[in-house]
Amino acid sequence: MSAIHPIVTVTGSSGAGTSFVKRAVEQIFARENLNAAIIEGDSFHKYDRMSMRAKVADSKENGGRPLTHFSEHANEFEKLEELFAQYRETGTGKRRYYIHSDEEAAEHNARLGTNLKPGEFTPWEDIPEGTDVLFYEGLHGMVKRKDHGPAEGMHDVSQYVDLGIGVCPVVNIEWMQKIYRDTSERPYSVGQVRDVILERMEDYIEYIVPQFHRTHINFHRVPLVDTSDPFSTLKDEAALVPEPKNSLMVTHVRHQDIDLQAIADKIPGAWLQTTETLVYNSEHMVLAMDLLMSPIIHNLVERKRAALAK
Repeated sequence: MSAIHPIVTVTGSSGAGTSFVKRAVEQIFARENLNAAIIEGDSFHKYDRMSMRAKVADSKENGGRPLTHFSEHANEFEKLEELFAQYRETGTGKRRYYIHSDEEAAEHNARLGTNLKPGEFTPWEDIPEGTDVLFYEGLHGMVKRKDHGPAEGMHDVSQYVDLGIGVCPVVNIEWMQKIYRDTSERPYSVGQVRDVILERMEDYIEYIVPQFHRTHINFHRVPLVDTSDPFSTLKDEAALVPEPKNSLMVTHVRHQDIDLQAIADKIPGAWLQTTETLVYNSEHMVLAMDLLMSPIIHNLVERKRAALAK
C-alpha cells in the first residue's frame, strides 16, 4: 500500500457495468477534492482498431485461439505494471488515450495538434505531477499473469493496488447488459454479440475471472426474474436487462477499513449473509457503493496527508 501515491482500480468484463461504478468513485473523489490521474483500460490495448481487426482475422485463419481484447497477447500488461509501479513510487508515469469517437478525436487533436481518428491511440505522455490518486477503469486492473519458465510471476499489476473494485454480475446479466449496449449503441445484432462472447470465452476464464479473488470489493448482481435465455431474439424479450429492483446485489468485502454490519444497518432491507458478504436490493446500489467506498478512499487520503506532513 502506498501512503503518498494510492491507486484505485475498477475491473470488469465488457458490459459488466464498470462505467457505472467509475462514476460513483469519481463523485467520491470530487467530494474529497481529489485530483485523480484517470487511466482508461482501453489505452493499454496493444493494437489500434484496424490492426486489431487484422490480427483477429489472422488468428482465425490460422485455426488457433481467436485473439481477443481479454488476452495478454492483445494488451500491454508490462506497460500497465510499469505505470502502476512508477506512480506508486513517484506519483507520475506514462499514459495515453484510445480514441473512441469523433468527439474524443476532436478534443485530443485540439490538445495535441494531431490529426488522429477514432480507433487510434494518442502518443504516450507523462501524467502531470501533483495528482492525488491514480484511478484505472477497464478489463485488467487486478491482472496477475504468471508466465511459464524462469519469468514466472511477471505482470502482477494487482500488487500495487490500494483499492481494487470488481464488477462481476451473474454471467447471464453480464451478457444481457453487453447485448443491450452493443445493439443499442453500436451497429451489432444479438447474433453478432453472441459470437463475440463465444470467441472470448477462453480468455474470459483465463484473464478476467481470476482477478475477482484479488479485489477488495466485488459487486455481484443476481437476478430475481428469469434471465435463463440472455440471447433471446424475441422482440419482447431481446436484451431485457432486469431493472435494479428485480435483482439483488451480493457484495463481497475484504478490507480492514470497512465495518460491514454498520453499513448494512444504513441500507434498507440489507443483511449480512456471511461476515464478508452484504446482500441488498440492487435499487440501493448507489447508496451502498458510497457507504462502502467512501471510508476507504477517505482513509487513503488521510494517510497521504499524514505522510506528506512528516
